[in-house]
Amino acid sequence: MATSVAAVAGAAVVGVCLAVGSASAGTVSGSLYRDPSSAVVRWVAANPGDSRAAVIRDKIASQPQARWFANFNPSTVQSEVSGFIGAANAAQQIPVLAVYEITNRDCGGASAGGAPDLNQYQTWVSNFARGLGNQTVLIILETDSLALQTCLSGAELSARNQAISTATQTIKSANPNAKVYLDGGHSTWNSAGETANRLRAAGVQYADGFFTNVSNYNSTSGEANFGRSVISALNGMGISGKRQIIDTSRNGGASGDWCGDDNTDRRIGQYPTTNTGDANIDAYLWVKPPGEADGCRYTAGSFQPDLAYSLANGAPNPPTTAPPTPPPPTTTPPTTPPPTTTPPTTPPPNTSPPTGDGCYASVAVNRWAEGFTANVTVTAGKSDINGWTVTIALPAGAAVTGTWNAQASGTSGTVRFTNVSYNGRILGRQSTDFGFQGTGTGPGVTATCVTG
Repeated sequence: MATSVAAVAGAAVVGVCLAVGSASAGTVSGSLYRDPSSAVVRWVAANPGDSRAAVIRDKIASQPQARWFANFNPSTVQSEVSGFIGAANAAQQIPVLAVYEITNRDCGGASAGGAPDLNQYQTWVSNFARGLGNQTVLIILETDSLALQTCLSGAELSARNQAISTATQTIKSANPNAKVYLDGGHSTWNSAGETANRLRAAGVQYADGFFTNVSNYNSTSGEANFGRSVISALNGMGISGKRQIIDTSRNGGASGDWCGDDNTDRRIGQYPTTNTGDANIDAYLWVKPPGEADGCRYTAGSFQPDLAYSLANGAPNPPTTAPPTPPPPTTTPPTTPPPTTTPPTTPPPNTSPPTGDGCYASVAVNRWAEGFTANVTVTAGKSDINGWTVTIALPAGAAVTGTWNAQASGTSGTVRFTNVSYNGRILGRQSTDFGFQGTGTGPGVTATCVTG
């Protein structure tokens, strides 16, 4: 398939959510966390002269969006989650985490991937849960996992349902204040009764409710009506007290086709808030970050400024009343937070593709006291490429401890990163991303890319 800022490096930010404690209607109250190192924030920081930057900054980068956890990284996911949660807690805001790791996700489509098997999935979830702390968090658990089941046999479906039910209970056990929502598809996919049946089979009785519209653009009113029907059906099954999350990130225009990579009639919908005015709805969220591709024309999940601009241009301005400045945190932040807690210390350079063929790579590094992570963008030239290798020199004392969306050869000195099966092909002038984490000071911003 499958985030915003209080301050963007060098860029003004307008538009905020409601103040802590001012929300009403559902079971969630408070302002939502705006991630200062999301893809859209990094793009705005790196492209201040782009004619689209101001609109994208003011209407998208200013807003809280979900952080997606979609890489199979069992050894590092706990620290990644812990740092993200720690930053949100310090800001006294509610973080939104989208878990997208189920085995055989997207039925092998544009967002294929996930854990190799369900045993390893449970290991990943357990590590994920250990980083959640004990304050309120919103968990969007496995988009499309229940609405899209056409690729599963009866035994596989039963195993998936059990895995999701177990994951829900694991998360709730680790953090009783975690709010967990399961996949409800959307109002033009499965019927309300069928959706309720699938939710019950996957253990919605252990969850706080369900989410809808991550995979489409249906109107908020239509999704709310659908949600009421699902809740009614669940009540008829003896499952009460469940509530809905609606993704409003891309539903400000026409509804219909799930893929937004080529659509220009979409707009961002209602700005994220927990103040829904509807007792059945806990929040309107931007689960799918506006500007991130669905996988039709661009690599799934990659940030594309033309998509972001299309969604934001002409959309209403966000709220402008700032919440009161929260008091300083009473607890000491982690001494070694992962990179998601601060903006990149080395913003990526402008990533305009080269005029010739081949590929090139740019590196954005987040450093902290004892380590770093690096996000690498690989861009094709004017022609499509099939396969790439990026070479990066690490300084003395630095070492790679984990890699996602690439295969690494070596851990220190000069390290070569090669594409994996699903991201080797890049269309002309398009990009894909991979990343790695390590100890030491981390690399510089230069990298060498070759095709093949």
